[in-house]
Formats: sequence, C-alpha cells, structure tokens
Amino acid sequence: MTPQGDHRSTDRRWTWRSGWRVRLAVLLLVVVVLVGVGLWLEVRHSYGQAHVLTRYARQLTWARVDGPVAEEKRRYPAHGPYNVRLGYVDGPVYQDRLLERGYQVVQQVEWSAAARAHVDRGWSLPYDEKNQAGLTVRDCRRAPMYSFGYPYRQYEAFEAIPPRVVEALLFIENRGLLDPQRPRMNPAVDWVRFTRALLGQLGRLVDDDIDTPGGSTLATQIEKYRHSPDGRTQDARDKLRQMISASVRAYRDGAETLPFRRRLVLDYLNTVPLAAAPRHGEVHGLGDGLWVWFGLDWDESNAWLQRPRADDSAALQAQAGAWRHVVALMIAHRRPSWFLGRGPGRDALGRLTDAHLRLMAEAGLLEPALRDAALAQPLVFRDFATQPAWSPQLPSKGTAAVRNRLATQLGVSLYTLDRLDLEVHTTLNQGLQDTASAYLQQLNDPAFARRQQLLGDRLLRADTLDEVHYSITLLEATPQGNVVRLQTDTTGQPLDINEGSKLELGSTAKLRVLATYLEMVAETYERLHAMPADARQAFTPDPDDTLSRWVHGWVREHPDADLPRTLEAALERRFSARTDERFFTGGGVHTFSNFRPEDDGRNPTLREAMQESLNLPFVRLLREVARHSMYHTQGGTARLLSDLNDPRREALLARFADREGQVFLRRFWRKLEGLPPDAVRDVLLSGLRPTADRLAAVFRYLEPDAPIDAMEAFLRDRLGDATPPPARLERLYRQYAPDVLDLPDRGFVARVHPLELWLVAYRLQHPDATWEQAVQASAAERQAVYRWLFRTQAKSAQDTRIATMLEVEAFMDIHRRWARLGYPFAQLVPSLATALGSSGDRPAALAELMGIIVNDGVRRPVIRTQAMDFALDTPYETRLERRVTEEGEQVMLPEVARALRRVLAEVVDEGTARRLAGGFRLAGGEEWRLGGKTGTGDNRVVVGGRPGTAMNRTATFVFSLGPRHFGTVTAYVVGPQAARHRFTSALPVQVLRQLGPQLLPYLDPSSEQACPRAPLS
Repeated sequence: MTPQGDHRSTDRRWTWRSGWRVRLAVLLLVVVVLVGVGLWLEVRHSYGQAHVLTRYARQLTWARVDGPVAEEKRRYPAHGPYNVRLGYVDGPVYQDRLLERGYQVVQQVEWSAAARAHVDRGWSLPYDEKNQAGLTVRDCRRAPMYSFGYPYRQYEAFEAIPPRVVEALLFIENRGLLDPQRPRMNPAVDWVRFTRALLGQLGRLVDDDIDTPGGSTLATQIEKYRHSPDGRTQDARDKLRQMISASVRAYRDGAETLPFRRRLVLDYLNTVPLAAAPRHGEVHGLGDGLWVWFGLDWDESNAWLQRPRADDSAALQAQAGAWRHVVALMIAHRRPSWFLGRGPGRDALGRLTDAHLRLMAEAGLLEPALRDAALAQPLVFRDFATQPAWSPQLPSKGTAAVRNRLATQLGVSLYTLDRLDLEVHTTLNQGLQDTASAYLQQLNDPAFARRQQLLGDRLLRADTLDEVHYSITLLEATPQGNVVRLQTDTTGQPLDINEGSKLELGSTAKLRVLATYLEMVAETYERLHAMPADARQAFTPDPDDTLSRWVHGWVREHPDADLPRTLEAALERRFSARTDERFFTGGGVHTFSNFRPEDDGRNPTLREAMQESLNLPFVRLLREVARHSMYHTQGGTARLLSDLNDPRREALLARFADREGQVFLRRFWRKLEGLPPDAVRDVLLSGLRPTADRLAAVFRYLEPDAPIDAMEAFLRDRLGDATPPPARLERLYRQYAPDVLDLPDRGFVARVHPLELWLVAYRLQHPDATWEQAVQASAAERQAVYRWLFRTQAKSAQDTRIATMLEVEAFMDIHRRWARLGYPFAQLVPSLATALGSSGDRPAALAELMGIIVNDGVRRPVIRTQAMDFALDTPYETRLERRVTEEGEQVMLPEVARALRRVLAEVVDEGTARRLAGGFRLAGGEEWRLGGKTGTGDNRVVVGGRPGTAMNRTATFVFSLGPRHFGTVTAYVVGPQAARHRFTSALPVQVLRQLGPQLLPYLDPSSEQACPRAPLS
C-alpha cells in the first residue's frame, strides 16, 4: 500500500468520525431545541399539565349515601383557617357531641379511594369552596328564620367586579392571570416569578440581606390562607403542597382553566384575610375590609369604581377616595395586622399605596387626574371607640333559644357558631312567630290597646303601656317530644324572660301544689290497697298526717272506689279561706290574705278554690302536704321524735343523725357538684329570703375573717336601699361572729339547713375535695345538727327549732317532686308562702308542667331542632336528625294528669280565665277546649315587715289549647315603676283571647300555614 493510499484512508476515517460528531451535535441541538420549545410551550400553555391533572382530578370524587359512613371512607381536614372557621376540622367532634344528645346520622358523604389517598398525601381536596357561609336557621316549613352569611359583603359574580379593581389586583399580585391566549394555563405556578423567588432563596444562603421576591400566585395564596396551618407558609414543603393542591384544583372542571382563573379573582377579593377588628372579629374580603377598616359603604364604593371617569371635582374626589382605599387593602394583605393595626404600619401602608398608585398610572391603569386626586387623600381609618364596626343581627327569641342551646351542645361560642357551615331545621313556625311578635309589639299603642280591650281595672293604663313587656311560648305535643312552635317577647334584649329569669308568678304555684297533693293521695291510696284487708282496717294514721287520715277514711267508707273516683273526691275536700289563723312557717309566724276580702269567710272545695284562685285554702293544703312529707319521706322523723321516754332514744338518734345527715349532705353535694366557688355561694343564697340578719349570719360563717366593709358590700349588693345603717351593721357583725353561734343556731337564724351551710363553706375552702372527704370532715357537724334537738332544757324553744328543721326537710322532698315535674331551680323557700309563688318559677317551666299534664303524665323532651345539615354540598357533608323515640318518662300517674286536666278546664269554663271560654273555634267549626291557671306576682323588698321598693310585677297564664297545644303568656314590668301597675292575670288572659284568632290558622292541622305534623300515638 502506497503512502498516498494510507493518507486517503486516514482522511476517510477522520471524515467519518468528524461527521458522526457533527450529526450527534446537530441531533443534540435539535433535541435541546425541541425540549426547550416543549418546555416553553408547557410553561406558556400547560398542555401536558392540563392533560395529566385533568385525568387525575376526575378520580377525586365523593358521593352522598344514606346512613353513617365508616371512618376509613371519609376524611376531615386537620388544619387551615378556612376549615377551622367553617367547622370542617372539628366536624367529627361536633358529630359525636350531637350523637350523645339524641341525634343520629342519616346521610353522609363517602370518598373514593383516590380522594382519600390524595388527602393522605397532605394535599387539599378540590371542590367548589364556599366564599360565604355561616349558620342558617329554618322553621318547620323550611322557611329561613336566621341567616349569618360571612363575610357579609360579597361580589356575587366575576362580572360584578369593577374592571378597575380586577386590573389593579392583577397588576399587584398576578399579571397575566386572565390571558385569554393561554386557555389551559396552570394558574398555580408563575414560572418567571417562581424562578426569581427560587434564585432569591438560594442567594439568601450566601447573604441574608438579599431581598427575595415572592413567587406566589393568587391560586397558591388562596390555598395558603385557607388550608395551610395558621394560614402561613412554613417551609418549602408547605409551598410545594400549596402548588400541587392549587394545580389539581385548577383542572377539576376540565383542561380549560380561564373560567377557574376568573373564579380565583372573585374568590380572592371576597375572602382575602385582613386581620381582626375590635368588636367585629376577623375581617375577610374587600367588601368587609372597606366597611370595617375605613367605614366605606360597599355599594357606593363599587358604584364609583364602576364609573369610567368622574364628571366633576366632587365626583373625582369620591372616586379617588374609593380607589385609594381599595389599593391599600390589596397591599395590606401582605401583613394585615401590622398595616391595619394602630401604629407605624398605617403610615407605611400609606406610603406603599402612593408608590403603587404612581406605578399604575405609569402602566396606564388610571389617568393622571385620578392618580393625583388619590395621592392627595389620606387613608381615613374608622375610629372604633366612637364608631364600632358592629353589624348585629338580632334573632327572634325562638331562634335565639335555638342558637344558645346549640352553642352549648357543640361546646362553642355564639361567635363561632354563627360562622359554622351549618343549617339547622327547627320546630318553630316563622309565620306564627311573626304574627305573635307583631301583635305584642303593638300593645304599647294606646289606641290599639283600647281596641283590644286591654285598658281598665286590673288591666292597663294608657300612660304606662310602654313599661309593660310580654312573652308568649307555645308548644305542641308530638310522639317525639314537645316541639316549640312559638317563642317570643317584646324586650328586644338577649335575655329570654321565658327561660332566663326567676320570677314570682303568683298563683301558678297552686297548680304545682295541687299536683303534689294529688300525687300523695294516689300514693297513699295505692299503699293502702296493697295491704291485706285486716291490716288496712287496723292501720291508724298519725294524728297530724291529715292527708293519710282522709285517704284511709275514704277507702274504709268506699272500699270499691277506684283511683280516679278517689282523686275526684280529694278535689271535693273543703279547706277554709279564713284569714284569722297564724301559721308557723319559714322559721316564724305569718299570716296570709286572699285577693278579695269577700272570700275570707268561705269554706270552698279545692276544685272551687282552684277555679277562683283563693289563697288561704292552698296555704292550708301545702301545710297538709308538708306534714304528710314529714311522716312518710324522711325516715319517719316526726314519729321518731314523738316518744320522749324511749330508752333506745340516744342510740337511735345517733344512728339517725349520721344516716340522715349523710342523706341530706348527699343531696346538697349533688346540687353543688361541678359548680365554681362563686356559683356555689349563689345557689345557697338563691333559696334564701333576703333579710339583714339572715344574710349577715351566712356571710360571717362563709367568710369569718372578712372585715365589716366586706359584709356591708355583700349586704348592699343583695338588699340595695334596704341595707342597714352603720350602727346596725356593727351590731350584726358582732352578733353573728364565728364564735357566737354554733352551726345549728346559725342555720336556724339563716333559715337554711345547717349541713347545706356547712357544705358551702367547706366547698369554698376546699374546691377540689371529694365526696368521701366531705363525709369524713362532716362527722361532728352531722351529729351536732341533730343531737341538739333532743336536749331537755327550754323545750318550747326546742320545739320551735324542731318544727323549723322538719319543715326544711319536708320542703326538700316537695322540691324533689317539683323538680321531677320540671321545676327549674335548685331549691324551694321552706315556707307555706311557696303556695303563693314565693319560691319563684319560669314561664317555660310552667309550660313543661302543662305538657306533662297534656301527655297523661309523661314528661317528654322539649324539642326546638329536628335536623342539622353540616357542610352542605361539600366533601364533609353530614345530615343529622333527632332520634325518634316514642317513650317518655312517666313522672305523674295518668289518673292524676287527667284529674288536673279537668280542673284546669274548669278554670276557663267557670273560673278566673272564663273570658276565654268559647274563644277558639277552627275554620271547620270545631271548638278547641282550653284549660289553664292564672297567677299574679308582685315582688317587693320587705323592710320591717312592710312591702318596700317594687322589684317587678308579673301576670301569667299557663294554658292548654285543644288536644295538642299548650304554653304560657306573661306580662311583666321590671324595676321600681312596677309599683305604678295594678294589672292581674286578667291581662295575659285577655291578650290570649284577642291574639287567638290570629294564631289558629297556624295551629289548625288542616291549614297550609301549619307545620307538618306526625300523629299522636
């Protein structure tokens, strides 16, 4: 081979090799170009993301199914301000609490496996999130009664946003977001801003002073302040979660994202967090921000921002003011608490706003005249001291009661409750509420009151109509419970007079006394009939137990009489109405009077006394009831003390003192259990008729080391103007010093059970003590309380104290009976005056008693809510309904309830409520029979045995209406002006008579305005 040939061969090898490299380089260049073009197209138009994420998002589904869903097939968010505020985070907790209170899950959402896996990775589930949500309360016919839409002010649609506002937001936060040339763009990532932010973060690793721009888009910002912990980005991993969640959310409805991007603008403007304001709470959204922080009207501001150009100088200034404050809020989102709170942040916000206004003008977003006018105006913040940002929505009293109970059941405040994504279905009838409320509100108009025949003797005076308030409650008996159809009053205050007060409601207490009496008659009748015939004949009741003596005599004379006949005979017994007798009660001697002097010489039957509401027969009846209780419910205490010569007396009494002392101590312990120290003392004082001696004796025992000034403040807080002068205060302070009186004597002076007084003092000193510790600590006191009764000296004084003690114990048993029938307070005043209302009551509690009577002695729950829809149309949706049970608690014999119904009907037919007779006739001609009991209370501070300052005056009528409905009507005056009023229970009776025809269309089962109802079982 020649050298030349070798040279040519070498050239060929070099050419081939160099050509291969060129081709490879060209290929690599083509690939790089293609990849670069692909990346550019992907960054610009998101074709690949749109395809992949759309397919992925379609798998993230959920479906509504019947019944509760297993926990493994549903999820709840763990954090995020949005999820916390709407209640999604605590959804399982709320559900458990409602299940414990008689609800059941009837419908829930079940998630797909892909959706559960998506959330388990830490990402947010995409769905149409609500910009405005809150508590909605509906009536029995699904009509809205209360709706708390939060935030308050919203743009309803993207088209409603002024174009200037959209342009400003995009200029500041996310330019190019609404580019129509990029229909599939991923709005969650702005790659240019993201790259700058990433490089900035890398630079900060070298130099902490390097300013790092933000890389967030509107999509990731919304994801952050809604779903990230505390609404913040904690680290790079958190930012990645936001980007992934927002990207998946963007393609949930398909590859075309422009509609979603417009929704982003709408969502951001409606929900961006803007700190919290005094007496308002959290501020969200541009609309609320303008109103709360700057006091600007939402509609007016939008009207100015919609105008393309101002016509005159005044219009230009108004438009510039609205524009400046809108831009300021868009900037304030970056550090809302600092920019909007008091301090240097507000000045900094003003400077940043000026800078942005100039930049917008340079970009052509606003004309120079508008820019200059906006720059010339300061940011004017609301003065929260003189102009609080408070938007109260006062619910009706029925709705308020629903909200208060629901807040208690869920364990949240009313503020939190209103912001939950919750719809509550109540038993109330909105039409009935509106009708009754409107009627009651008109009663302070003299002309209207005269047309309603409410002016006159024992009624109203035209010059004091505005001082009288009214309340009305109406319930319906159903198999599920007693459902509230109407609850309203005219106070305009949060306090619900039906349930949140303690009022002396006068003769309505006679209904409770009569019910207790008939119960005791029935018990004695059953006890006697359970005895063998010879034992029944040989049985001899105690001489002072007149109730047992009467039942024994009746059964002996009428051996074939059944219980209903016996109860009717018991109602025919006669009790004197004479006023010349002096009664030892409440630790002293008292006299009582009838309402009408002409009744003083009568000797009526109990039926007649009930019809005409005579006082003295019921005082004597309560005395008989109390004596019966002494002999039959306290271990035979009265019999145990009767034989002074029994040789076993000392040993028996020691065991009795220990046993009975523990019985009473246990009752007091249960009454006080779980209460804080202040409430423990208040419970004791609530059952105490306030006098200076009684209060001083209690105070010096509870606070033995307190100075006299503390005792004076204590007495003044409870006696007001009746507080003793300084000289007497000093005497009381010395007279009731800790070492002057022993525990039994102090209890006698205070008219409270000594063991209750001891336990209150012990709980105040040892708030964490257990029951066992209290029993151990009280051993000596239990003996002292009872042993002193049986010493032989000063027998008359001992008898007085024995009688007082026995009466206190008897009233504890009577209270137990009353509480079983719904009496709302922890104790009764141990006095025969309780028969006339001195222990107080509540209209709602009287209505519950009437419900027991209507339901044949069955106590059913009072129901205001039937169902709840939590998080409707979201992946967390749950529907709960009240569990249906047809069983109530039989707390009164059916025979007793029927006897009471007949007596109450006679009160309307022939007694104090007879003006109502025949007043309730349905459209079809059927007449509903009524029953009820009237009561008048005149509560005054007693000074020196004489009535002094008036506290309140009340008149109440508790009624049954037809076969299913019952309730109360109350008129009342609170404060010293009550002394000017002389109205009696004739007033609420007349109100019900006049209002009745307006109520009937909502109660008539054939009416379209009535609530749907289930048949009575």
